[in-house]
Amino acid sequence: MSATIIRNGRIIDPANKRDEVGDLLIVDGKIADRSQLSTLNSQPDEIDARNLVVCPGLIDLHVHLREPGFGHKETIASGARAAAAGGFTTVVCMPNTSPAADNPATIAWIRDRAATTACVNVLPTGTISKNIAGEELAPIGSLGRAGVVAITDDGHCVQNHELMRRAVEYARMVGLPVLDHCQDYNLVGNGVVNEGYWSTLLGLPGWPAAGEEAIVMRNILLAELCDHPIHCQHISAAGSVGLIREARTRGIKITGEVCPHHIALTDEAIQNFDTNCKMNPPLRSKADIDVILEGIADGTLSILCSDHAPHAGFEKEVEFDQAPFGIVGLETELGLFIDLLVHKHRKIDIKRLIEMYTIEPARLLQLGAGTLSVGAPADMTFIDPDLEWTVRVDQFESLSRNSPFDGWKLKGRAVRTIVGGKTVWKL
Repeated sequence: MSATIIRNGRIIDPANKRDEVGDLLIVDGKIADRSQLSTLNSQPDEIDARNLVVCPGLIDLHVHLREPGFGHKETIASGARAAAAGGFTTVVCMPNTSPAADNPATIAWIRDRAATTACVNVLPTGTISKNIAGEELAPIGSLGRAGVVAITDDGHCVQNHELMRRAVEYARMVGLPVLDHCQDYNLVGNGVVNEGYWSTLLGLPGWPAAGEEAIVMRNILLAELCDHPIHCQHISAAGSVGLIREARTRGIKITGEVCPHHIALTDEAIQNFDTNCKMNPPLRSKADIDVILEGIADGTLSILCSDHAPHAGFEKEVEFDQAPFGIVGLETELGLFIDLLVHKHRKIDIKRLIEMYTIEPARLLQLGAGTLSVGAPADMTFIDPDLEWTVRVDQFESLSRNSPFDGWKLKGRAVRTIVGGKTVWKL
């Protein structure tokens, strides 16, 4: 029997409405009642968490681990190490791999690879359509039996509304939430940056906010029609926030998530053609950021995540409009969100931030994670919300370095990550 006692930490466990300085006992990889201390055969190991927040292991429900097919960008093992370094004990990986995760065999491969190489919990998603082509439904029932926690065509968006409706209906039958990358191809066209002042000045094809908002509205209509949860990924536009807010007031099962780059940077960041500032959806205006911040503050946008999208250096070292979309985010997202949301803008407190990384994604995906209840797996994150540090991309655990935040000074960071009672990363 192995045992560890964590002492003097500020325990924030939103699932149990707990926020107090106290101790936690871990026995054989699970949270145990402290009364078990007297029954232990040997003295437990001790961790002093004084001046630290101790919370359930954080969940990132939007991560690209790139395997199978793109191991030069990231592997499940390296992505899991990056997650641990960022304070995450559970990550949900997207299915836009090669081959796409549109069949039980690929899901089995991902789960086996994660079981043997990952230091955190890796939960796979399956595609909505075969080969993420948006033309024919993937075998959603078989994917559910294979162990996916959701379906999504992330990186792409189903344009056929009737096909999307059937996908949501099948997902309802098998009890899987639908995650959707909101992008109307006809409106977006060949856009690579936000349509506005900077796209005009730099001569880059513009990507109008309406290209996101149109699909958000489509998803609201389908969530209402099918009475089933649809989650809108990486919300970037002010109009999307308003649509989701109104729909939620009517009880429609629609949710939205925010990535740190969509509140940390505006489209002004592209003025030097830095391809590390090229995202999908693109960086928007300050007016969009202001509305997103209000959406976080009032609960309209309920989940925080990274959209961790690693790319090799040579892939980003090309002309701006030829570069792939996306940045790495697992190792910087928590620091950015604490710094921006808790310290600078003061939109939420640390307790709400932890809710948005634990019980909110766990509720959406129907996971048993995100809690420090007795008997739960001892997955937990230690956070120093006042620790000042500097982002150094050359020290990342990720295989890729495509981040615009190199050299940024942030306040707030995870300092220890525990999975199944074992420390998998420590600052």
